[in-house]
Amino acid sequence: MKLPPLKALPVFEAVARLNSFSRAAVELNVSQSAVSHQIHQLEAYLGETLFQRQGRRLSLTNEGREYQEAVSSALFQLECASEQLQGRVDTRVRIAMYSSIAVRWLIPRLPTLQRQHPQLDLALEMMNESPQLSDRVADCFITLQNEHRGFTADLLYCERMFVIASRSFWQSMCADWQQAGLIDSNEPQQIDPAWLLRYPLLSTYSIYDIHTEDWRRWFAQADLTLPESTRVQHFSHMLMALEAARHHQGLALTNDYMHNVDDDPDLVRIPCHSLVTGDRFYFAFKTSRRQEAGIRLLRQWVRQQAVASGLLEVDEWVAQR
Repeated sequence: MKLPPLKALPVFEAVARLNSFSRAAVELNVSQSAVSHQIHQLEAYLGETLFQRQGRRLSLTNEGREYQEAVSSALFQLECASEQLQGRVDTRVRIAMYSSIAVRWLIPRLPTLQRQHPQLDLALEMMNESPQLSDRVADCFITLQNEHRGFTADLLYCERMFVIASRSFWQSMCADWQQAGLIDSNEPQQIDPAWLLRYPLLSTYSIYDIHTEDWRRWFAQADLTLPESTRVQHFSHMLMALEAARHHQGLALTNDYMHNVDDDPDLVRIPCHSLVTGDRFYFAFKTSRRQEAGIRLLRQWVRQQAVASGLLEVDEWVAQR
């Protein structure tokens, strides 16, 4: 078996992670020249330059990034294997996900997780963009990615968008429709989507990265065109649009993990159609780590919560078991 200089691998991992020779030296409790020597030795063995040095700026080369992924994962696996032989079961788990699903869906359910699995030590990382699937980032992920080499991805949710408003805004809409002779009851079971065009729309840019695209697609599903004269208030994130709706400023589009009628009685789901966006959310983890206690506990719990909260159908959950 031909192995690289093993003493250099933890040094390379520290420099790559910290993006600094000096910070790596402090963490490893060695001199900066010793760090530099180990990196030069490793580069000489590999025949590749791992870091680009431009003045004080340090960055990984393409080869360095590929090597970092492999080395970080291998060192982590060695650590886990050693802890298991020592009889130490590590239930520390880092999970990375989008900020919206973290704040609106996962965090409110953490007391349940703590009661059911008090031994689980969970650390949350919130991402604005789709997180890179890598041990360096987290141990598991809630992500839109379902195909990544070496990873298993369990389906949690197929996104659908529906219309909400504050309760008082909804009641004033119903009063308008009654006065116009469009409805007989105070709260109709179904309404014509065209009736919503007379009210302010709260649009979230980040859903499709195009202004008003969320509402355009929602109305298009009902064979309606969004007039240019429609009153639209723009927001970068759905969290802000929801708060504006809560404060009676208009109609917002949201999804199941952002709003649950049982948990949020101040907001009303308008009885109209839903728009399936095509986004599918997955719980992902490295397949080689599927037997680790912390990941197994969190995987089972997250999937159970997805079913209990209505994100995942029971038959879909059973099919993945």
